[in-house]
Amino acid sequence: MVIFVIAIAGVCAAAWAAQNTDSGFRIQDSWEGKTKERSFVPIKSIGTQDDKQGEQEQQVPTIKREVRLVLVEASVKDKGGKAMKVLKQEDFLLFEDGAQQEIAHFSQDQLPLAVAMVVDLSGSIQPFLRPLRYASMSALKALKKEDEVALFTFTQYVNKRTDLTRDKLAVSDQIEFFDAGGGTNINDGVYEAARYLREQAPAARRVIVVVSDNVPTVSGVSPGDVLNEALEADAAVYSLKVPGRNPVGSKVLGAGRGLVNVKKLTEETGGEIFDVEKEGSLYLAFAALIERLKTRYTLGFYPGNKSTNRQLRKLEVKLHPSFGVKGKDYSVVAKRGYFPTAK
Repeated sequence: MVIFVIAIAGVCAAAWAAQNTDSGFRIQDSWEGKTKERSFVPIKSIGTQDDKQGEQEQQVPTIKREVRLVLVEASVKDKGGKAMKVLKQEDFLLFEDGAQQEIAHFSQDQLPLAVAMVVDLSGSIQPFLRPLRYASMSALKALKKEDEVALFTFTQYVNKRTDLTRDKLAVSDQIEFFDAGGGTNINDGVYEAARYLREQAPAARRVIVVVSDNVPTVSGVSPGDVLNEALEADAAVYSLKVPGRNPVGSKVLGAGRGLVNVKKLTEETGGEIFDVEKEGSLYLAFAALIERLKTRYTLGFYPGNKSTNRQLRKLEVKLHPSFGVKGKDYSVVAKRGYFPTAK
């Protein structure tokens, strides 16, 4: 079973801002008292000041956002399953624990990504390793220049092969030289990728994409801890589902206690499953997944609930009533909850 975990997250906010002044805005982190704040800075033109030459520095307005700003990634499809790509901020309604929230930030594929590919090297997915290399090589080219990719592999154990890098080709090239064999510890694969993204890419979007036949055979971290870590990391779990060569017994085992349910992970964290057999090929499925990531909307809000309680808060994203009824006229894929950040 192969599992790619594509964890989408951003690079360090300050570094990204310094290198990408043509992206429409930048992000800055600052400290005021004991509260860390994140700043979204609209950019039209960035000037420099030279006292000797008498040049004036162009002022850039800064809109400060506390780290408590909660970001929600949402994909919207019409009743025919086609992505709705041209929605506006006023088209969305966002609720926390049933209470409507004011949307303070809105964008679409503007914040940088960090993609952690975690490849399951268990024996059942051996035939897909070479196609996976070419599929990833092509699909990852569609990511933005500043987006980064990391590479993990696992069977019974998880190994980080490459730290986050902008060199997407270097990551995909490694896949060709992997040998498959062993069990499938999906639990630890997702858990380690989520923890890595939370620690290494705290300032931007994060996504975990599981490329597998979704049949775990080895238990590790509990399913509950896997889900909680993904929510703590604010990482949506996506799946590239390939048709692995597994006996009936292993599929029954995969549904057993202590083994993660990939479908549930995708639903709870705001991801989706892309089935290679339905899409027609691994290449088409991977390309469709990357395209979906690029068309997601990023909504940000300041929770009306100021409590420091760390209990899970439920989220729901809808469209304005003029678009019809959710679930009937359109569908929204977004995380169903989050853990509030401690002050």
